Amino acid sequence: MSEVIKCLLENLSEEETWSWVARDILLDTWTALLTRLDSSGHNDLLPPEGISAAANLFAIIVESELKAASASAFSDDNEYDYLHASISAMDERLSSYALIARAASGATIPLLTTLFSERITRLHQGRGTTDPTETLEELYSLLLITGHVLADEGQGETPLVPKEIQAQFTDVDADKHPVVILSGSIIRFAEQSLDPDMRTSFFSPRLMEAVIWFLARWSSTYLMPPEEYKGNKSGENNNDAQVRLEHSKNALLRFFGEYNQGKLVLDIIIRISLTTLVSYPGEKDLQGLTCYQLLHGLVRRKNVISHLVSLESWRDLANVFANERGLFSLNASHQRSLAETLALAASGMKTSEASNQYIKSLTNHMTANLVELSCKNDLKHIAQQPDVLLLVSCLLERLRGVASASEPRTQKAIYEMGFTVMNPVLIFIEAYKHESVVVYLLLKFVVEWVDGQIIYLEARETAAAVDFCTRLLQLYSSHNIGKISVSLSNSLLSEADTDRYKDLRALLQLLANLCSKDLVDFASEPLEAYGVSISQVVFMGLHIVTPLITLEMLKYPKLCHSYFSLLSHMLEVYPEIVAQLNVEAFGHIAETLDFGLHHQEGEVVDLCLRALKALSSYHYKEKGMDKVGLGSHVTSYKDPGGKVREGILSRFLCSLLQLLLFEDYSMDLVSSAADALFPLILCEQSVYQNLVNELIERQTNQMFRLRLTNALQSLTNSNNLSTTLDRVNFQRFRKNLHSFLIEVRGFLRTI
Repeated sequence: MSEVIKCLLENLSEEETWSWVARDILLDTWTALLTRLDSSGHNDLLPPEGISAAANLFAIIVESELKAASASAFSDDNEYDYLHASISAMDERLSSYALIARAASGATIPLLTTLFSERITRLHQGRGTTDPTETLEELYSLLLITGHVLADEGQGETPLVPKEIQAQFTDVDADKHPVVILSGSIIRFAEQSLDPDMRTSFFSPRLMEAVIWFLARWSSTYLMPPEEYKGNKSGENNNDAQVRLEHSKNALLRFFGEYNQGKLVLDIIIRISLTTLVSYPGEKDLQGLTCYQLLHGLVRRKNVISHLVSLESWRDLANVFANERGLFSLNASHQRSLAETLALAASGMKTSEASNQYIKSLTNHMTANLVELSCKNDLKHIAQQPDVLLLVSCLLERLRGVASASEPRTQKAIYEMGFTVMNPVLIFIEAYKHESVVVYLLLKFVVEWVDGQIIYLEARETAAAVDFCTRLLQLYSSHNIGKISVSLSNSLLSEADTDRYKDLRALLQLLANLCSKDLVDFASEPLEAYGVSISQVVFMGLHIVTPLITLEMLKYPKLCHSYFSLLSHMLEVYPEIVAQLNVEAFGHIAETLDFGLHHQEGEVVDLCLRALKALSSYHYKEKGMDKVGLGSHVTSYKDPGGKVREGILSRFLCSLLQLLLFEDYSMDLVSSAADALFPLILCEQSVYQNLVNELIERQTNQMFRLRLTNALQSLTNSNNLSTTLDRVNFQRFRKNLHSFLIEVRGFLRTI
C-alpha cells in the first residue's frame, strides 16, 4: 500500500488510474482486517510488527495527503478536485485512514501533533512575508484527518472515545495525554480566529469549515461527557489492565469535563461560532456546519446545556440573533435552525419560569416587529419592497424555528408568542396573497406552532387557536390561493413547479395536527364548554382543501402521502363528519381514494384500504341501529351530464375485487384488503352476489368453474364467520381471503 500511495501522488493529473483503484481495494482490506480484529475483543489489535507497519503506513499517507494539499493551493486545474470535495464526500476515505492510525495510536497521534505544530509555527514565522496558502491547505487536510482519528461520527448517539486510543495510553497524566495535547493545540489555533487581524490573514472560509467541522465532531466525544461514559469509578471486579484502562479514559474525559477545562473550551467554541456567523456572510456551507452540526449538537446534550446558558458568550449570541439584523444574511434554513437551537437551550435553565422568560427574551423583539409592521397603514404599498419582504421572511423562519422547539417546559411562552402574532399572520396572508413563498412561510409557521402546542392547551386557549385556524382557512379560501386549473396542474411533472403546491401540503398537515387534540388532550376541562369542535374546523378544512387537489397533483409523493394520511385519519375518527360532505366534495374524495387504491406505493394503498374499512364499517354499524349512515352517498345517482354514478360502497366493492383478483400488488396488503372487503361485502351483499355470479358464469371450463365456486363459498363461509364487525371475525376473514387468493388467483389470471 505504501508503494500505491506514492504512485498515486505522482499521478494526480491522471484520472482514475490503476493506483486509485488499488488504493481503494487496499483500504478496504485494511478496514476489513482492523474491524475484524477490533470485534474479536482482544486488547492487542495487531502484533508488534503489525502496529509498526500501520504507523509507517499512516506516516506515508499523511505525507502524501499534505503534499497533495500543498500542490493544490495554486492549481486551477480539476486534477485536485478530489481534495476540494466536501468533507462528507471524503468521509469514507478518511475513516479508513483513521482505523490505520488508531491501530498504532501511540505513534500516530504524536505524529499529528508534531505536524500540526510545525504548520502553526511556519504560519507565524512567515506572517506578512510569505504566502500562507500552501500551509493553510495542509492545515485543512490535517484537521480533517485528525478529526477522524480522534472521534467517531456518532450518528445520533453520543460517541465514545475510540477504544484503541483508550487502550494505548494507560499510564499517562491527563495534562500530558497525547490526545489532550493534540486537542489543545487545535483549540488554541481555532481561538486565534477571534482576532480580526489573524482572521483576515489566515482563516479563510474554507479553513473555517474544517475548524468548525473538527470542533463539532471532537466536542461530541470529549467535551463535558456524561458521567456514565466515564466508566467504573471504583475499579471493582476488574483486573489490573482494566483498571489502568478505566483510569486513562477517566483522566482524558475529565480534563475536558464540566469541572475542569470543559466550560472554558465551551466558551471558546461559542465565541468562534458567533464570529463565524457574523464575519462570513454568504458562506452557506460554513454557516450550515455551524448551525446544524456544531451548535445544534451542543444543545442536544443535557450535560452541556446547563453550562451553555450560563455563558456570557451564549447570551451574546442570543442577543445578536434576536435584537440585531446582522444575522439576516443567513439563508432561510439556517435562520430556522439557529432559532430552534437557541430555543432548545431554554431547557438548561434551572426553573420553568426562567425557561419561559428566556423564550420571551428571545422572541419579544421578533413578534414586536411583526405586529408593528402589520399595523402600518401603507402595508399594501410597502409589502413588496425587498427590505420588507426580507424582514417578514426572516422573522417567520425564526418564529417557525422557535415553534418547532416547543417542549412542555417552554410551552406557555411559545403559546404566547404564537398568540401575539395571530392577527399579523392573517394580515400578511392578505397582503402577500400573490407571493406564494411568503404564504407558504406563514402556513408552515402555523403548522409548527399548532403541532407543538395543541395537546397542551387548556380549553380557552384551544378555542383561540381553533378560531385562528378557522379564520386562516377561510381567508385562504376566499382569495383562491392554491386554486390551479387542471390543465395547468400537468406542469406538476416538472419538479421546478412543485413548489407551488407545498402550501396545500402545509394545510393538510395543519388539519392533521388539529386532529391530534381529539386523540391526546391534557386540558383540565372539556372543549365543548367553549363551543369548540375540532371535527368541525377539520370538516371545513376538508371542504376547502380537497377541491384544490387534482389527481395530477397526487403524483407529487409528499402531497400524496399527506393527503391520504389525513383522509384515512378523518374517516377513522370522524366518519360522521365526512358523511355530511356535499355530493361534489364526497365524489372528489371517492375519486382520489380510487386513485390511491391503484397507487404504486404500498403505504398509500394501505392508507386507502384503512379509509375504506372505516367508511364501510361506519355505514354498516349505523344501519344496524336504523340510522342513515352514509345516506345518499351509497345510492346510485345521475350526474349533471346524465351519467349514472354508482354508490360509493358498491363502487369500491367492485374495484377492490378487481384489484385482488386481476391486478398486481404486494401480498403484504392482503390483510388490510381483507379488513376493507369484509364490511363492504356486509354492506352490499346483493351487489357482491351479483359480482360472484357474473364471475362464475364467465368461466367456460367446468373444472375452473367448480374450483371458483367452492373457493368463493369458503371465502364467506357462514360456519366460521358472523355478521358482526369484531376482531375475531376480521381475523377469520383475513385467513379466508389469504386461502382464497392462493386457490384462485393463478388460474383466473391465466384465463
